[in-house]
Amino acid sequence: MSPEASAGKRPAKTLIAGVGNIFLGDDGFGVEAARRLAEHQLPEGVEVVDAGVRGVHLAYQMLDGYHTVLLVDASARGGEPGTVYLLDATTPAERPPDTALDGHHMTPDAVLALLDTLSAGTGGRRPERVLVVGCEPADVSEGIGLSTPVDAAVDEAVQIVLRLVGAEEPSPSAAGAHPSERNTTPC
Repeated sequence: MSPEASAGKRPAKTLIAGVGNIFLGDDGFGVEAARRLAEHQLPEGVEVVDAGVRGVHLAYQMLDGYHTVLLVDASARGGEPGTVYLLDATTPAERPPDTALDGHHMTPDAVLALLDTLSAGTGGRRPERVLVVGCEPADVSEGIGLSTPVDAAVDEAVQIVLRLVGAEEPSPSAAGAHPSERNTTPC
């Protein structure tokens, strides 16, 4: 039983959202990670969703009283394909005012910018903590299926997410410092 539950309080809600388009190769990384995460026993108050390309829906869902949101997505940062990143996106980002919102092509940055606008306009509560577990893609051209290095990185991302939510001990291969975690923001 969690400390919150034993004290009569409900545990803080956590949303894990797999983001991406499965029809654009490695962009489907987050969706595949969400699928694999759904196979695990997660602590009370932790919810996994396949947000896919529904960025507007995700932004509204993030206003539903979650303390923490973990976005899992392909994230091109210039590293080797398959490199997994942990990024802190808690601080609101500013969206350029002339950027058109396309609900089916929203990156996590665009979702967070919309979240800021919605929370101000609706009085919804923005999550206190937003993290992105990203993976460097190899190929995001049209096609179904992940490249070999990105497919291999899905299990690493799953272990990181499980560790972040306290679901279970990570496997020995994920327990030590991994080269992909060297340039990450600590939790």
